Amino acid sequence: MALYHYKGVSADGKNASGVIDADSQKNARIRLKQKGIYATHVVEKGAADVKEKKQTLSVTIGKKVKSSDITMMTRQFSTLINSCIPVVDTLEALSDQVENERLKLILTEIKQKVNEGGTIADGLKPYPKVFSSLYINMVKAGESSGTLGVVLDRLAEYTEKQTALKNKLISSMAYPILMIVVTVVIMTILFVVVIPKITTIFETMEQALPIYTVVLISFSNFVSNNFLSMILALFLFIFAFYRYINTKAGRETWDGFKLRMPIFGKIIRLTSVSQFTRTLATLHGAGIPLLQALDTVRNVVDNTVISKVLDRAKDAVAEGQSLAKTLERSGQFPPIVVHMIAVGEKTGELETMLKHISSAYEIEVETKIGALTSMLEPLMIIIMGGGVAFVVLSIMTPILQMSNIN
Repeated sequence: MALYHYKGVSADGKNASGVIDADSQKNARIRLKQKGIYATHVVEKGAADVKEKKQTLSVTIGKKVKSSDITMMTRQFSTLINSCIPVVDTLEALSDQVENERLKLILTEIKQKVNEGGTIADGLKPYPKVFSSLYINMVKAGESSGTLGVVLDRLAEYTEKQTALKNKLISSMAYPILMIVVTVVIMTILFVVVIPKITTIFETMEQALPIYTVVLISFSNFVSNNFLSMILALFLFIFAFYRYINTKAGRETWDGFKLRMPIFGKIIRLTSVSQFTRTLATLHGAGIPLLQALDTVRNVVDNTVISKVLDRAKDAVAEGQSLAKTLERSGQFPPIVVHMIAVGEKTGELETMLKHISSAYEIEVETKIGALTSMLEPLMIIIMGGGVAFVVLSIMTPILQMSNIN
């Protein structure tokens, strides 16, 4: 027996489609006819899957599922499940509702898997780039414990907070980055195009040029003569750096350096701690055992230095040791975090304490980023203005001196 996908028309003139068991394609058509369905298309399930995957690839190529798409879908999923709508109907409603084509097809695949007797978590597993291990494990825990609605509520809250924090980080740094790009572009045009043309005037002058003008002309000549080589060197450096930080040793070195950076290092550490506590609170609150939760959190946290600490913490907790003590020995977590986790372990209120830490650190991250942005904006204006002023002074001073002599 094999499974066949079919499309056709029922006796009352409506479109019909689905899957049927049969020994052959001919027998599948006979069985469908007995059911009152005139089959227009019958194909074995394996062949249909290949064709469907090709169609899916052509539709979704270049499409990306954003975190905001997952956040919105999760909130809608939670609302529908808590309204006691069956899972299959919920998935069908979601696939009709979402606008992202790739996510729509993924939800359709998940609905098909659930129809065939699988779980939602099983349907999520083939898409690790869309649904994180945290997301899959929480859905699995919710399904096994019968609290899928509650778990989805927590997931919706978690994804909303993570998306909001990410958007604030991006929006806060957008202006300084734009200023840096504009400054680099302007300076490049000045040194490669403008200054070489203007400095030809100085070649006819018989007087000595100011030292800063000589420095400017020398630097301009170096940049204009080696511009392509400098661009190539920059791309090679970026390529080599990217390859290095994607190795295990390189990633650990880079992540450790980021944590030691002045100003930025503290923000990165606070963000990692906030991410750790928020994720662990969400998993622990969903009823996932602490060891399993730590294993998931280790994969969610971006920084490998923090991730290795959590790996050791999981082993220590498995041996009956305190989570707080293990984190304290690492030296990577602020004392207040360690203290609050210790209190949570003693009182049985670990989830509550983790939420308090996460909320407090999210606010502190936003405050520090706001202060950093406020400092960077005028600093970039000063640097940009100072650079342009130096160029103008270096060019205009010899011209004015030449005018005075004449």
